[in-house]
Amino acid sequence: MDAINITGLVATGFHGVFPEERVEGQRFVVDAELLLPLDTQSDDLANTVNYAEIAGMIRTEVEGEPCQLIETLAGRIADRCLSHPLVQQVRVTVHKPQAPVPHEISDLSVTITRSSHEQRSF
Repeated sequence: MDAINITGLVATGFHGVFPEERVEGQRFVVDAELLLPLDTQSDDLANTVNYAEIAGMIRTEVEGEPCQLIETLAGRIADRCLSHPLVQQVRVTVHKPQAPVPHEISDLSVTITRSSHEQRSF
């Protein structure tokens, strides 16, 4: 399986459990690996995934409706990526470098992997 990778997309979101996270917002960083068959012969954008559009969709999710957990945000991003008919699997990492934890950390992240054929029931 081939892959398109988007690494280090930065956007401001208002996700978190604490009220101040919902008011002040913070920086989130997203990595996405999209697995799909890549047409390396046609050289036609119509036969692949436009990574600029995918990056825009990811940014829209980060800047959009707040959620408490970055797990939920990662799931929303994965669903959006899988909405493209060519994408068969996606691996999404949401980094929350300024997570309010009582310890010194350089990063906190959640990674999920989803497939287009999975049916999730949580």
